[in-house]
Amino acid sequence: MPFRAPVDDYRFLFDHVVGLEKVVATDRFEEATDDVTSAILTEAGKLCEDIMAPLQRPGDLHPARLENGVVRTSPGYSDGYKAIAEGGWIGMSADPEYGGMGLPMTVTTAVNEMMSAACLSLQLAPLMSQGQIEALEHHASDAIKELYLPKLISGEWTGTMNLTEPQAGSDVGALTSKAEDNGDGTYSISGQKIYISWGDNDFTDNVCHLVLARLPGAPAGTKGISLFLVPRNIPDEQGNAGVANSLKVVSLEHKMGLHGSPTCVMQYDNAKGWMVGAEGGGMAAMFTMMNNARLGVGGQGVGAAEGAYQHALAYALDRKQGKTAGPTGTIVDHADVRRMLMGMKADIFAARAIALSCAVAIDMTTATGDAEWKARAAFLTPIAKAFGTEVGMNVSHEGVQIHGGMGFVEETGAAQYSRDVRVTAIYEGTNGIQAMDLVARKMMDGGEAANRLLDEIEENAEAARASHPDLAEAVWQASESLREATDWLVGQGDLQNRFAGAVPYLKAFARVLGGHVHLMAAMADAGGAREKLARFYIQRLLPEHVGLLAHAQAGAEDLYALSVDELAA
Repeated sequence: MPFRAPVDDYRFLFDHVVGLEKVVATDRFEEATDDVTSAILTEAGKLCEDIMAPLQRPGDLHPARLENGVVRTSPGYSDGYKAIAEGGWIGMSADPEYGGMGLPMTVTTAVNEMMSAACLSLQLAPLMSQGQIEALEHHASDAIKELYLPKLISGEWTGTMNLTEPQAGSDVGALTSKAEDNGDGTYSISGQKIYISWGDNDFTDNVCHLVLARLPGAPAGTKGISLFLVPRNIPDEQGNAGVANSLKVVSLEHKMGLHGSPTCVMQYDNAKGWMVGAEGGGMAAMFTMMNNARLGVGGQGVGAAEGAYQHALAYALDRKQGKTAGPTGTIVDHADVRRMLMGMKADIFAARAIALSCAVAIDMTTATGDAEWKARAAFLTPIAKAFGTEVGMNVSHEGVQIHGGMGFVEETGAAQYSRDVRVTAIYEGTNGIQAMDLVARKMMDGGEAANRLLDEIEENAEAARASHPDLAEAVWQASESLREATDWLVGQGDLQNRFAGAVPYLKAFARVLGGHVHLMAAMADAGGAREKLARFYIQRLLPEHVGLLAHAQAGAEDLYALSVDELAA
């Protein structure tokens, strides 16, 4: 079965679950009508099905390679990227002043997820550019915007971000890359960066790197970091890619997956760059890009899950094995295979709805500037990132299991989804860091943002009691349990007690949010397939929150009960 873009799912979520109508009701996004968004989803679906999906296996079997200092990309990727760029898909949410469409992030999130399902390695290239576009829109000088944004939005040039160094991974403040003022508005950048996704390619005229570095005398830690735009080729007076800059790709990483996406080690030797934002404001500027990317990475997880699910379902509908009680005569009739497929489909729906709800909150913040919407977007971002990528890993893992022995054989393509998606739980802030951020920084408000979400969940459950009393009661009770755990976490003065339970707390919050969105779907599709899926989720998956919340409130003491020697014994 070829890949099918899940356009109908997005339309249903837009109309009945995530509240896109609130976004369209604002002056900022009033042009994103149902007709417009439906046309966009349809055309993006065609791109994913006809052009991107056929590149999934070639990228894995024929990885990007470094040849005489130039990155050579996988077969077909040049044409695939050209189709993405020419369709205007890179600049969907970008400022129309520079050639963007100015569409809601909610629509962009849906399109990016579809692209991730079709070919995750290639989709990572436009995702990186989108993050850079947003960072430049918010922090760059007018001169930089006028030169770089039209090129990035059109896809003529691509963008990257350079944070990590060999000795500075999650601890960005430990970086040592240097920047020196040239006295003419430019800076000389020197240092080495690793894990640079799409650090180079052979299909665009330029690659624009956002690089974190320190000026002489800058304070230690993150406060001393500034951000610089360092292009592969220095633009000439006409704004075209000119002479080569003093930077190079040293090597490409040999990775578990995402073989079609070149992950570069970059070396900068007095490369010319321009400061973006204020001196010492590098992390603030880069976080604009990272927050965009964190939602995008959550969508990558959901997209990979969608691809893996469709791949596994096609196999289950074809494979005959053992006696079955169902009508097809294939393994899809077996109860355990159905358990896996139902769980995959139910979790994909939940994770997709959470990501789109986060995007709606971002759009409402953009359109209204309302503090509550901003707080909601901030609170949902780590959940969307971590849960989306966990679902990606779990669903692709189950996809291999459904294939049985053939899932362990590379020629079926089942294992590729699992290998490709694994990094999404690591990059743009590990899922553990997302959870720690949720229980620390995102709860500096005393739990207000969390409790507003819980209020909304319980209000919806109350409204559902008349039509779905059993499902409504289960969601309401789960929300109350989550509220108690939230109050417990907020009351912990020792952050270690919060951090010890951060990951299970985030998972529990996602589980309850999943029950909430499934309940909304059941109300909108009473008696239909979506109600049946909601019943499966709420009866079988939602109860996991109980154990997760017990873990979340256990404190830190037992984590350190064994000494280091005892751990090693």
